[in-house]
This record gives sequence, structure tokens and C-alpha cells, in this order.
Amino acid sequence: MILGMTTSTYTAVHVILSLIGIGAGLIVMFGLLGRKRLDGWTALFLATTAATSLTAFGFPNEHITPGIVVGIVSLVALAVAVVARYARHLAGSWRGTYVVSAMIALYLNVFVAIVQSFEKVPALNAIAPKGSEPPFLITQVVVMALFVALSILAGKRFRPGPILRTA
Repeated sequence: MILGMTTSTYTAVHVILSLIGIGAGLIVMFGLLGRKRLDGWTALFLATTAATSLTAFGFPNEHITPGIVVGIVSLVALAVAVVARYARHLAGSWRGTYVVSAMIALYLNVFVAIVQSFEKVPALNAIAPKGSEPPFLITQVVVMALFVALSILAGKRFRPGPILRTA
């Protein structure tokens, strides 16, 4: 039992949060590329991606794993993105800081999804059972290259209008 749920239910909640975070994050990424802020999608992306990392810490572990380290790095990136977006309102260099930190958090979520896919999907596991074989490594390198290229482009293109503050 984890937080009153069976391990399988907890895992399902964690996976659903992750998939929602990835989906919303991809929409946010394409919004950045299209010079759109997409406030609702951004909030959903940041919240579900944070929840994904936080729920990952609920799984039983006796030592620090690579997944825990990825979760910590993701939460730091998300914290920076939240500050840049909501406290600094994307002003000045905070715009670029937001783009980079948000895309790092999205990439890390996708990175973990790829790792988990190669571990859990039988067809993928058959071609890369140890996670160090060429199909796995090529997939990770291609995805990282795409994220770097799209993040650079998003950083150059994203120029949001002013965020209106209400009293």
C-alpha cells in the first residue's frame, strides 16, 4: 500500500499523471513555437509534471536511484519555470529561463517514459533488454536532439504579450 492505494493503483495514477504531463507539455512546446502562452495548458503541464515527480518518490526504494535523481532535477527545473512564469511574469531574461526550464522538465518526463517503455513493453524490451543497446541509445539521442533543437527554436520564437494582473 502506498498512500492508502494498492501499488498497482498508485502506479496507474503515477503513469496517468505522467502521460497527461507529457501531452500537456507537448502542447505547451508547440504553443511556445507558435508564440502563444497557453495559460491553461501551461498550468496543467507544470502541475501534472510536478505531481509525476512527487509521486515517483512514493515508490519503495532502499537507496537513491537514477529515477530519484531525475525526479529531483525535474522538480528544480519546474520550480524555476514556475518562478519565471508566475512570479517574474516572463519579463526580460525570465522568458528564456522559463522556456529552458519548462522544456528540461518535459524532456526528463519523456526520457523516463522512454526508459520505462523499453523496460515494460515486450517488443521494446526484446530489442534492448539491458537499456544499453543501440536501439535504446539511438532513441534517447534522437529524442534529446529534437528537444534541444525545438527548445532553441522555442526560445527564439516565444514572445508573449503582457500578462494582465488583476487586483
